[in-house]
Amino acid sequence: MSQPKLLDTPLYALLHKDDITGFNKERPKDGPIDMVGGDFRGLDLRELNADGVDFRDAYFRSADLRGIDFRNASLEGASLAHAQISGAYFPPELSADEILMSMNFGTRLRYRTR
Repeated sequence: MSQPKLLDTPLYALLHKDDITGFNKERPKDGPIDMVGGDFRGLDLRELNADGVDFRDAYFRSADLRGIDFRNASLEGASLAHAQISGAYFPPELSADEILMSMNFGTRLRYRTR
């Protein structure tokens, strides 16, 4: 299992400064945003525009993810241990059981295959 890491990018730095508005303003309008393996423990990410963000293997322990639309983000391998997810949308490839397992036990999210 990969360990969460602090990423060396300006967009990641904005998130760690609790500047969600700045992140949403500075993010590229098209193309993926690489946040693979990032450490987002305890951050308040409400209002985040997660469209096209690659959060594979990210670590969201105790993060506030309420109301975020992750439908067009990649969350495979991410951990949601004790995160707040009320009102969040998740990709259809993630079952409710998978999300609950990750929240309750910190397991990594696994996408179901069709």
